[in-house]
This record gives sequence, C-alpha cells and structure tokens, in this order.
Amino acid sequence: MSAIRRVVTHGTFELDGGSWEVDNNIWIVGGDDEVIIIDAAHDAAPIADAVAGRTVAAVVCTHGHNDHITVAPQLGSDLDTPVLLNPADTMLWEMTHGGHEFRALRDGQVLTAGGVELRAIATPGHSPGSTCLYAPELGAVFSGDTLFCGGPGATGRSFSDFGTILASIKDKLGALPDDTVVYTGHGDTTTIGGELVNYDDWVVRGH
Repeated sequence: MSAIRRVVTHGTFELDGGSWEVDNNIWIVGGDDEVIIIDAAHDAAPIADAVAGRTVAAVVCTHGHNDHITVAPQLGSDLDTPVLLNPADTMLWEMTHGGHEFRALRDGQVLTAGGVELRAIATPGHSPGSTCLYAPELGAVFSGDTLFCGGPGATGRSFSDFGTILASIKDKLGALPDDTVVYTGHGDTTTIGGELVNYDDWVVRGH
C-alpha cells in the first residue's frame, strides 16, 4: 500500500463559544503491515477503513483542538493503540475528552511504523502543544494546523499566538529541505519552500 494515504472527514471545530463547519485531513502513514494515524477527526469509521486491518502503532494528534481529536479515544480503544498528544495541549484535550488519558508526545520523539520514521517537531503558536511530524525518507512533513497552503494556521483564538507560530515556522519548519511536501490538517498540500518564500508578507500582514 502507499506510504501515505489521506482520509477527509467533515464536522465542526468549536472554541471560544463559536462553531465552524470544517473538512479535516487525516493521514495514514506506514507500510503494508503497520501504520500511524495522524489526527482523529470527526468520524472513526472511514479512518478505520483506511487502516485496512493493519496494525496501528499509534494515533498521533498534531494538537488538541476538538476537530483533530474527536474520535481519538475511540480509535485508541477500537484499534488497541496509544493516543499521543503534546501535554502543552492538555487543557484543550480536557475540553473534549475530560476523563480520557493520552500519552505524552515529546519534541524530538521518533515514532516508527512499517519502516517509516516520523520525528516530532514542537511548533507552538496555533496552540501551545502544536506538533508537526517529519518523515525524512518520504520527504514529507505533517503540519496539522501550523502551516497551510497559503500561510500559517489561525492564531486569533484562545491559547494561540501569531509571533510564536511565525517563529515555529521559520526556525523549525524552515530548517527542513525546501522541497519537503507539507501534508496539512485542512486543504491542499504544499511545500516548505513554496510557503517560506512568503514569510515576510506574513509578517507584514500580521495574521
């Protein structure tokens, strides 16, 4: 099977008393026998279908917003696998899944599934615990809501900060090769170089 498979699910993102309809990308990464699920949005069934009976090494949440963790505990239970999240997003996790536990995802931690290595890169800003996952052998980074095709993730809500996300993108993601493909939490893929060329414009824009 392909090393990277996308599943798209539809639901709502809720924070600060607001609710927005969103389509989320879930990424299934690994080999023929074992995979890692990146994010757990809205509906467990299509995610489990995409796993196609393979062993799941972990469900890794790029951050704690409800639309990225909706069915994380369910998938963890159904697939008998741990759920990982950066502990800096514990407060966001508890808004959705109070009483459920997760394992800590640490900056620099390396996860392996089906011969594919994923290295956690802490990229705070969209949320305090936002974390990207870099797969050097695939020339890929899974950015959650830190970086999109078109610029940084949103920072106009609680627990987010524009200056912090800019620093994360420049200092952390900017250290990756320019041709690294960015597999985003919403929308289309892009590349590191294709986005970072616009960095100064983001600074001027201010959001």
